[in-house]
Amino acid sequence: MELSVLNKAGEDTGRKVTLSAEIFGIEPNQHAMYLDVKQYLANQRQGTHKSKERNEVSGTTKKLKKQKGTGGARAGSMKSPVFIGGGRVFGPRPRNYSFKLNKKLKSLARLSALSSLAKDNKVALIESLSFEQPKTSEFVGVLGKLNFSNKKTLIVTAQKDTNLYLSSRNIQKVKVAEAADLNTYDLLKAETLLLTEDSLSTLEKLYSTK
Repeated sequence: MELSVLNKAGEDTGRKVTLSAEIFGIEPNQHAMYLDVKQYLANQRQGTHKSKERNEVSGTTKKLKKQKGTGGARAGSMKSPVFIGGGRVFGPRPRNYSFKLNKKLKSLARLSALSSLAKDNKVALIESLSFEQPKTSEFVGVLGKLNFSNKKTLIVTAQKDTNLYLSSRNIQKVKVAEAADLNTYDLLKAETLLLTEDSLSTLEKLYSTK
């Protein structure tokens, strides 16, 4: 698959780049992507949920009523879960939701997501997307020229670009990520994947088997 290289004005530079079939041309593995997204979302959970059980709530331990002769069920404590203000039965406790996935499976999931985007013609290539200083209005202008204003756009750079990040962080539907930090969840959410030429080279170094 060939992509035309664009500039910041949204114009075709006349150059074309062939995407690697190893990265953008494999048959997407749906189950690998599902597992990788499941792990990503599980890792976002704090797991700090907690409710009090009957031994943790405050309340009197005095017997509420005599054992027999009332016509109702026996009751020995206000902390019982059947009373308002009592403890909860089998309530949530703090836990770790994370789980392990093999590196090869995670790599397959990312390659599957990249190939899926390429298959749907949702990948664009720009020669450079750097700014001399953080300028949100300038960044919005670039998005408009590229016709990405109302699309969920994932911008991939070769390395951390502070000015680009600061220019884009207040824009809805836009996320900037380094090539080495790509995850399947962000790739699948994106309607458009915007790669810089340097980031494409980095992806080829990271995922090429040759």
